Amino acid sequence: MNETEQVTTTAGPETTDAAPGDRTAENRRQVLYWRLLARLFDGEEQPALESAGVAIAEDVGLPPAVLDPGLSMDNLVQRFPELAEELAGLGGPEGEGDPVRRAALVTKLLLNTFATGTGSVTAGQLSDWQRDADWCRRALAGGQDPGELSGYLTRLEGDLVKRMRLREVLADPARARALTPSMSLIEQLLHDKDNLSGVALASAKGLIRRFVDEVAEVLRTQVEKTSVGSIDRSVPPKRVFRNLDIQRTVWKNLTHYNPEDRRLYVDRLYYRHTARRTTPARLVVVVDQSGSMVDSMVNCTILASIFAGLPKVDVHLVAYDTRALDLTPWVHDPFEVLLRTRLGGGTDGTAAMALARPKIADPDNTVLVWISDFYDNPALMDDFRSVHRSGARLIPVGSVNSSGRGSVNPTFRQRLKEQGTPVISGHIRKLVFELKNFLA
Repeated sequence: MNETEQVTTTAGPETTDAAPGDRTAENRRQVLYWRLLARLFDGEEQPALESAGVAIAEDVGLPPAVLDPGLSMDNLVQRFPELAEELAGLGGPEGEGDPVRRAALVTKLLLNTFATGTGSVTAGQLSDWQRDADWCRRALAGGQDPGELSGYLTRLEGDLVKRMRLREVLADPARARALTPSMSLIEQLLHDKDNLSGVALASAKGLIRRFVDEVAEVLRTQVEKTSVGSIDRSVPPKRVFRNLDIQRTVWKNLTHYNPEDRRLYVDRLYYRHTARRTTPARLVVVVDQSGSMVDSMVNCTILASIFAGLPKVDVHLVAYDTRALDLTPWVHDPFEVLLRTRLGGGTDGTAAMALARPKIADPDNTVLVWISDFYDNPALMDDFRSVHRSGARLIPVGSVNSSGRGSVNPTFRQRLKEQGTPVISGHIRKLVFELKNFLA
């Protein structure tokens, strides 16, 4: 009996009620997962497991490259394009397809994503990892909570960014352009921006600008999915092709149909009303700029700028830690807002409330959005009660990021719930929905 046969036939306890083929498949899967664990926790090759893994992959018709941890997912699919569809379906029901092939592909995804090693990380390595992580996210998200998987990957990415020699990369424009903007990278840049100058600072600003533009495009689409306000029929419709109401035009001109030549002669065109009646509204956004809230701060700063571009919406923006800063003059440009933030430090929301309260001049037509983890001055709760009693709409927000994960002070959460203003935590779409309802 050779080495491969020894590993595959002694892997795990056998059960007498299972068919021989089922036992063999289970043993092979165990070998593949043992190899994955050995690589994740040690990193060194285990000759018996490596040779057994190659034999198993070849036996189920997979190329040995599937077991190469140094080969990126993009390169694997480029060499073997037939694997793309199979990888994309890994998040489906486990009963589909060959379980051994499935196990081999899953271990490839997991190894490339979670075996991040130690020591410094180059810009190219981070970029490669981000693409591999995207493969993992797309392939496996169907089999578990997408937020949970995204949370794991976000923490891994943050660790990789911290291990980069970021200032050296930023000093080289070509290497800086090769970076893929991500929340973890932007957080590092915002923390370090005051220590940068010259080419490095210009590269950092370029990356922040790229990230802001990408996120803004996504959020703008979410905001525009539903229109604000009801149709205002007092405003004549614009007579342009995109507003042409073809169905109504045909119906209203049916009397001009000529049966002899079977043609409909249009006497008048009808257009849809698209103007919407909106009530002038004031939106006051207060953002906790402590380090733990950077994801929410970036998203909500961009979101505030989008709402500031809507007609008849007056948007004000305040950022705070132990002191507060009125960023309203730059609310239309989230890039400039982020450059003026100072991440880190403690939190004292009463300082921000001192700036926000004078902006609530018309409570019935004002919404105060407060974004924080609420590990804050206990006196802030009294301020929230005062705002709520005034008639202004208070929307406390605990976490509005891509993963929907975040910690919120349980005491504040309970008291705000009892007040009738529960904390929103989750995907930023929730905040967009609440704001659209207020403005409608």
